[in-house]
Amino acid sequence: MTARREAAGRPHPRGALLIAAALVLTIAAVWFITRQPLLIGVFVAGIAAFGAIAWALTRPAPLTSEPEQTLPDWSVTVAAIDRPDCAVAIVDRAGRLVCANSRYEEWFGAGHAPPRLPVDNPSLERLAKAGRASWRDGSGLADPVEGPTGRRRAEALRAGRGDDYLVWTLKPLLAADPVAELVPHLTGKLGHALAQAGISAAIVDPDGKIRIASPGFALRAVGDAAALLSGEDFVALLRQDDRDRISWAREGKRGGPLTMYYLPVADPDAAGGPDYEQAPSLMLLVDQGVGIGGGSAEGTAAAPHLEALLGQLPLGLAMADRDGRLLFANPAFMRAAGRETEPPPIYPTDLVVQEDKGPLSDAIRRFAQGGVSSGDIAVRLKHQPEDPVSLSLAGVRGLGDAAVLLGLTDSTEETRLKRQVAQATKMQAVGQLAGGVAHDFNNVLTAILGTCDLMLLRHTPGDSDYDDIQQIRANSNRAASLTRQLLAFSRQQTLRPEVLQLPDVVSDVSHLLKRLIGEKIQLIVTHDRGLGPVRADPTQLEQVIVNLAVNARDAMQARSESGGKLTLATKRVTAAEVRAMRNAIMPQADYTALIVEDTGTGIPPDHLGKIFEPFFTTKELGKGTGLGLSTVYGIVKQSGGFIFADSEVGRGTRFSVYLPVYHALPEELAAKVSKPEVVTQWAGGGRILLVEDEDMVRAVAERALTRAGYTVTTAADGDEGLEIVQGGAQFDLIVSDVVMPVMDGPTMVREIRKATADLPVLFMSGYAEEQLRKEIDIANVHFLPKPFSVQQISDKVGGVLSASTRP
Repeated sequence: MTARREAAGRPHPRGALLIAAALVLTIAAVWFITRQPLLIGVFVAGIAAFGAIAWALTRPAPLTSEPEQTLPDWSVTVAAIDRPDCAVAIVDRAGRLVCANSRYEEWFGAGHAPPRLPVDNPSLERLAKAGRASWRDGSGLADPVEGPTGRRRAEALRAGRGDDYLVWTLKPLLAADPVAELVPHLTGKLGHALAQAGISAAIVDPDGKIRIASPGFALRAVGDAAALLSGEDFVALLRQDDRDRISWAREGKRGGPLTMYYLPVADPDAAGGPDYEQAPSLMLLVDQGVGIGGGSAEGTAAAPHLEALLGQLPLGLAMADRDGRLLFANPAFMRAAGRETEPPPIYPTDLVVQEDKGPLSDAIRRFAQGGVSSGDIAVRLKHQPEDPVSLSLAGVRGLGDAAVLLGLTDSTEETRLKRQVAQATKMQAVGQLAGGVAHDFNNVLTAILGTCDLMLLRHTPGDSDYDDIQQIRANSNRAASLTRQLLAFSRQQTLRPEVLQLPDVVSDVSHLLKRLIGEKIQLIVTHDRGLGPVRADPTQLEQVIVNLAVNARDAMQARSESGGKLTLATKRVTAAEVRAMRNAIMPQADYTALIVEDTGTGIPPDHLGKIFEPFFTTKELGKGTGLGLSTVYGIVKQSGGFIFADSEVGRGTRFSVYLPVYHALPEELAAKVSKPEVVTQWAGGGRILLVEDEDMVRAVAERALTRAGYTVTTAADGDEGLEIVQGGAQFDLIVSDVVMPVMDGPTMVREIRKATADLPVLFMSGYAEEQLRKEIDIANVHFLPKPFSVQQISDKVGGVLSASTRP
């Protein structure tokens, strides 16, 4: 057909010759008649134009060499896709059903085109998604498709010369038959492997009839491994004695007891869910006297598969027989018992101290007899005899010789956390005691120092008593420094915190440390990048570094005369790193850490928990007060930080100080931009109410202020001071102790402020100013720490009066 159409599209050669001859004859005739060249030229031009127009109008359209397209014959397609096992349908881009086979019309009817089929909503969504994927990617899948006629799997494939059609194929999903899948395994290699392991297996229908049995089952049941037991009664092949133990009927009374396991064989993914009551069961029979591996179970706790299961559990579990012998212990049990790298002992009692061996042995014997099902007993393990642990015991049955199950939890981490909490609680109690002693002692020192100052005013250098008074004053100042250390430990000293960078403090004190530790000890200082600022008293932090360095120096000198190495490092510690430390004391936050590490003698474990206690020292008599590390502890804790010590005897000690990173509040940033205060001097004179319950302190303060030119009225407690003010007396300043019997200083000041709101107050106390301000919460008050000298109280009173008179 294509060749004929191409020939018809070309002019015939003979016709072209006849037309050309006719034109030549016509032109010749015109020439003979007219003999005019011009007329001949016009005639020829006209004939040419007329011929071109005719050619353009009559010229046939050009033909291509492509074959002619024909419409598909759908009857042939229907015959090709007519399959009995699946439904096939073809749809065009408009979603119209072009053709389908007979199975499709039977299942869905000719009025439904994929993906719009009579199925449930989830299946419709899967079909629509598969259709979109097919038009886009060339193929799609919807599995499963569920409807009134069953469950199917739908596949779509894009086809056609212009990819204008989708071919849908829907195949039924046949329900899985797990029994049929299991049968060849039981009669094949799996069945022989089970027989070698001492396991007899059979599949039994709900009516009790055997469907299939392994060769090992047939051999034990009838004595012939090749026997076919299909249809035999499963129960008839077994016998049961008066103790409800089952055994093989063929072996009679001489047969050993069996342990039977059964599992319903059903497909959980089948339509409608598993019906275990109607499903066949897989029966496994194992000799109680034989292990799974085929060997004797005598002397073993249970089947090896059970031991393997217990061995993988994180719980510490062990099994003992009726005689108290340890049959099995998993790694977690041995780790909790402190013998992780050692084999299990013969008896569980070998794990505990001598005093607990008898009670543990009696408990195991009692639980093995069956009178008690479960319980706990407190024992002390050999590796940590000071900390009792709880050992759980439970009687078990049906596991061979195993009679008692023992449970032990690894309490190492719990014990460590308990010690940390106990240490923190103890330090808190000792700190409160030390603070109370220091406060009372400060009153005595205030009286001694004040009396010495007053006596020195009447004696000049050269007097016989002058040197003695100076000696008393010097010893009193030394005692005052000890009380300040006690207050530092109890976190009750007065601090002047600043926002600072820890490396700056280390750099400032480094030149002093080099002189303190000597030339033989190497000092190494390192700093991390990106350290956060901390809020602390820089002077007190310097004392922390100096005290730790001096202790490190003494430890290194005690170990070797050749010196050692002292390392100071600042490190950045993130909240994630604190979380990984699993420390129950430190909150999860960002810290800047100071690490002080030496290569000294180290600290023995029995001393490590006491090093921060006041007056505890391992140095010789007269070489230390035992307040160095306690002062460090108090400064760090009062600054909101934490300190820990790690030591190994003979290798050195490492102190880690963690200070929380300081984040400034907006109001604190705004408060920094303020005008400097103008300091004015007090001209002298004024009326002062002095309230102090300690007679010695009150007498010294009264004499000191009177000598400074003030008019002083004294009161022995808060009630008396309040009565004086309410009696109409006028004062320029109230100087009062904080802690007094009956009515304390803050309560008295609150009552006085009701009548005179702007009256300035100066509190005298041995406690920390910052702590008192939080507890008192009274505006326009000042603090004078005890002990103080005559000059100090005079200067402080003058400064308070000067500040109260500023405009």
